[in-house]
Amino acid sequence: MKSEKLGARIRTYRERKNLSRDELAQRSGLSLDIINALEEQDLYPSLGPLLKVTRALGLRLGTFMDDAGSTDPLIVRKDQRKQGLAMHTSGHGEALRFYSLGKGKADRHMEPFFIEILPESAADKSLSSHEGEEFIVVHKGKLEVVYARQTYVLQAGDSIYLNSVVPHWVGCNGDEPAEIYAVLYFPD
Repeated sequence: MKSEKLGARIRTYRERKNLSRDELAQRSGLSLDIINALEEQDLYPSLGPLLKVTRALGLRLGTFMDDAGSTDPLIVRKDQRKQGLAMHTSGHGEALRFYSLGKGKADRHMEPFFIEILPESAADKSLSSHEGEEFIVVHKGKLEVVYARQTYVLQAGDSIYLNSVVPHWVGCNGDEPAEIYAVLYFPD
């Protein structure tokens, strides 16, 4: 299942649970149009909607990024990172590239990522929210974080720790890509 696109993976897990698209929409709180777009158009949403789908299916977010057995301790070499997801902004192309740093550890409670954030990410500053917490360290470039009604610009070496239930947006600040390390925690 590793090589399947996100939409096919969602459909596979939904069908394993014997759920219709309508039922998945109801359980996730997302519209049927979004569920259809996820499965048919291979839409890559922000983390909020994707997390709602994983919760509705009784899965963890990492399930859509890997199926490997658990490795402990897990070591990910920089030159061996593989892109797991690419999220797109509506009509503006690729905006974020996610590299899972937890891939291969099935029993994890956090989702660690290295993320490349492209300038296209600023095309859609829609706020989203989901359960949990996020810790982000800027590795390179400038990062803009909108948290509730406040806007913060972080530079290399800066970090932010936020409650994800508060509406927020994370994207590139300026014309140069940014690189971050992010650890997301989703309570059970």
